[in-house]
Amino acid sequence: MEYVHPLVQFSNRASQHPEQVYLHQPTNGQWRSYTWRQVDTMARTIASALQANGYQSGDRIAILGKNSMEWLIADFAIAMAGMISVPIYATAGEETIRYVLEHADAKMIFVGKLGEYDSLARANPGLPTVGFPYDEVVADMQWQQWLDDHQPLATIASPELDDTYTIVYTSGSTGQPKGVVVTGRNLSAAATAAAPTLTEPLTRWLSYLPMAHITERSLVTMLSQYANMEVFFNESLDTFVDDLAHVQPNAFITVPRLWAKFQSQIFKAMPEKRLRLLLSIPVVGSIVAKKVRAKLGFSYCTYYGSGTAPIPLSLLKWYEKLGINIVEGWGMTEVSGAASGNTPFKSERLGSIGVPFHNMEFKLGDNDELLVRGDAVAKSYYKNAQATDDAFVDGWFRTGDMARENADGSWNIIGRVKEQFKTAKGKYVSPVPIESLLEANPLVEQSCVMGSGMPMPVVAVVLGERQGLSDSEIEDSLQATVKEVNAGLESHERIAQVLVSGTPWSIENGLLTPTLKLKRVAIENAYNDAFSENQRQVVVWQ
Repeated sequence: MEYVHPLVQFSNRASQHPEQVYLHQPTNGQWRSYTWRQVDTMARTIASALQANGYQSGDRIAILGKNSMEWLIADFAIAMAGMISVPIYATAGEETIRYVLEHADAKMIFVGKLGEYDSLARANPGLPTVGFPYDEVVADMQWQQWLDDHQPLATIASPELDDTYTIVYTSGSTGQPKGVVVTGRNLSAAATAAAPTLTEPLTRWLSYLPMAHITERSLVTMLSQYANMEVFFNESLDTFVDDLAHVQPNAFITVPRLWAKFQSQIFKAMPEKRLRLLLSIPVVGSIVAKKVRAKLGFSYCTYYGSGTAPIPLSLLKWYEKLGINIVEGWGMTEVSGAASGNTPFKSERLGSIGVPFHNMEFKLGDNDELLVRGDAVAKSYYKNAQATDDAFVDGWFRTGDMARENADGSWNIIGRVKEQFKTAKGKYVSPVPIESLLEANPLVEQSCVMGSGMPMPVVAVVLGERQGLSDSEIEDSLQATVKEVNAGLESHERIAQVLVSGTPWSIENGLLTPTLKLKRVAIENAYNDAFSENQRQVVVWQ
């Protein structure tokens, strides 16, 4: 298949639709809009400044900051100057920042808004920094000064499709992050495959998931070049609700953790039993569903997505009753963000990751491991030949996910090969499917099944909205859920005990990755000793 390099695609859009509005950036609640011509001019100017400051073709340039217009423009500029971008999560700690900068041999850092700047100050080995134009940003040089002091680059780089475009480091859920070498072909393939899913004449998109993550990069920043999109940037976590209301997106993708959060917010306003009753009443149900969608900011949304981790089937079906048909997709950094999806949406495929995109192939390997190949698949890890060799078998990429193909051609992810654990009985347990069943209880917002070396598996949970229930009522609900789930499990898989955590799991306390995946080893270390030896008590509180 013929692909257009992202840099060429960007230049084409800028020349064909120069006055069309492209990006929207809020600052202190005030929105500013920029056309393709303006974005192109700024990117070319920053590219010129990079070259004027002595950086060479092929140099790695880091971007560290929360989502913003400047983040995206810096990414364009780095490519225009013939250099390679290295995004770093804004929430990354000192150790991760230092590791990525040193491993990538970065030459300088673009710095945006961060939670706090001490980690960067401690981790930075002395690299120059250029700060985006926000009051709290601390840097050696300023973005606006670069724009004022330099002229737009007249002739931008013309990389080949298979040249390195960016090095994207994995979120590091099981150790040090690996640098995935992503090419122009990879990004173009991912964006081209996803573009047909957007059916609106103009797609309005709120960018708020980390731009350092490959899904946001492929399905927002790259997709916006291959589809007719306007991108709005979320100013901060505190302004998310207001920003969503302002944007009124007609396409919205998030992660399972946030879909569960939205559900908790709804239950806070209206208890589950009352909402379920209202939705069951003809006419009234459709009115109530419409009001709930409006409350969430989805009055005009026609496309909803979920990815990066499994989402419980029960949650998908619950949202379907609200007229929110969530397309579950599957991807990872090594496949440039997205490789399959339940598109077009089919209710009977809920719970699956849909079918492979037209330019991707799936098959099963040993231990039911999902193997994939296609133009979106990266070919190597940066400076890690051993990991690269281990990742491929006969040209197929080993995803590490265990999967099952369905009769209709869709696929289900049934767990991670490396997440399986062996109980004291000597039998393996896959935690993800069990967690999905437990999270059918709307009280359970997060769960982690563990039990390596234990007589039986156990689970730690974080509660969502309590819906006015007492501790004893919550215990009764959790016990009923465990009984129901255990009835469908093999004897060695059955949950012996539930520990209700007194602390939510977050990026800040090291129990979630920057993409809100569980850090299983960290969670197990935090809770292993908290389970009661008396496992006749099904529910215990921390």
